[in-house]
Amino acid sequence: MNRWELAAALTLAGGVGGTLWGVATGPLRRRVVAQNLSTALACPALLLLAQGYDRPSYVDLALVLALLGPVGTLVFARLLADELAEDPPRAWGVTYAAAGVGAAVVLALCVATGPSRALVKLLAVGALLIGGNVIASRALAGGFRGVRRG
Repeated sequence: MNRWELAAALTLAGGVGGTLWGVATGPLRRRVVAQNLSTALACPALLLLAQGYDRPSYVDLALVLALLGPVGTLVFARLLADELAEDPPRAWGVTYAAAGVGAAVVLALCVATGPSRALVKLLAVGALLIGGNVIASRALAGGFRGVRRG
């Protein structure tokens, strides 16, 4: 087991294990935040596994997950808007911590990869991962000011 695989195992065990527990138990606000964070932590693990196993196809899977994960959270936010309005989730600390993990992983992989097309793909995954999850967390917390719920 190399260091990339070890980092992926720690990310999966610590982050995704906790989010699975959060999705399975507790009030609605904790479950939707845990669902959003599962994407934010599974995607960096896939990137680390891609580097550890030398499988570029895992980066493509991480790209799809970084794109579709926050979209799924936005669908949940829309469908559960009435229930979440009564008790909106407030998990900005966890959201920024997950964004920091994603940024650290993408930065480390960019340094290890060097200048190439793979670097551009890693930067795209990082931008989608961080931006998408911050936007999805904001939507779960009550949406954006000046935007009417329709």
